[in-house]
Amino acid sequence: MKKRKVKVEDAVGEILSHDVTQIIQGEFKGPLFKKGHIIKEEDIEKFLSIGKEYIWILETERNEYHEDEAAEEFKKLAGSNISSKGPSEGKVVFIAEEDGLLLVDRKAVGEINRINDIVFTTRVSDRPVKKGEEIAGIRIVPLSIKKKSVKKALKIGRKKSPLKIIKFRKKRVGLIITGNEVAKGRIKDKFGDIIKRKIKEYNSEVINTVIVPDNKELIRDNIIELSNKSDFLILTGGMSVDPDDVTTNAIEESGAKIISHGTPILPGNMFLIAYLNNIPVFGVPGAAIYYNITALDVFLPFAFSDTKITKEIIADKGYGGYCTHCKVCIFPYCAFGTR
Repeated sequence: MKKRKVKVEDAVGEILSHDVTQIIQGEFKGPLFKKGHIIKEEDIEKFLSIGKEYIWILETERNEYHEDEAAEEFKKLAGSNISSKGPSEGKVVFIAEEDGLLLVDRKAVGEINRINDIVFTTRVSDRPVKKGEEIAGIRIVPLSIKKKSVKKALKIGRKKSPLKIIKFRKKRVGLIITGNEVAKGRIKDKFGDIIKRKIKEYNSEVINTVIVPDNKELIRDNIIELSNKSDFLILTGGMSVDPDDVTTNAIEESGAKIISHGTPILPGNMFLIAYLNNIPVFGVPGAAIYYNITALDVFLPFAFSDTKITKEIIADKGYGGYCTHCKVCIFPYCAFGTR
């Protein structure tokens, strides 16, 4: 990139190479125009009013992009259900176009950031996001960059899709609450209201709730029956290794394939994930009663976006899976349960 001195009147369409400061005594001191600004016809009088008759401009070479040109190219990195705004000062911001599950390919983001002069910043992966939320931003550090560097970033993006959002789908949820103490009226159920509140956050509802004693056959039969009416099944209680806790065996005998009983997440180590004819089946341990956020909250976005939960995804949750129980909880805007 080169610099050259030009009369203000001849500078329309050119790129300013430095900040131009304006001082109004007792009122203002700061940049009238910032470096990188593309000069317009209406800017001429403003330059002349502060005594600037000549200015230094930038001249990009044929193999370079100005920061705003590079930013326009970076918009191509937006994946499914993502839009962009900008450029502003060379930066593009990516915006969620739907309520959904944000997936970020950390490896692709890292590869792009290893290209000299490009900085790409994202929110954490595996998180629910709302339509209109900002999820990432990218820009170059200098005022210009070699075109081959931008093309390299776009090639990575085409290969690995660093950002995408999978839209949430409204679901009919079947809830099975297990436990002799609840079924026989010895204690009041505490799970139901908690589960219903969390499901409502995904614009869905619990359409069937049944309370069943710790009887493997009864639990199994209710799983099978509700699976014919529901898109998603949640069972509560009976998830420990105690011989009296039969919920896990009932899930298995219903024909569901258990992906994992146990997750590397605290709270929620005893959480269970299974699939019955492609219907997600969650087994929720007692931690969900005591703690506001558990493994349940980490995996709900997967269920509502129809994103298959694999052993690999579960195993990766060990990194960042330890909740620090902040006095003011900001989940899902923290790192808990990321990978």
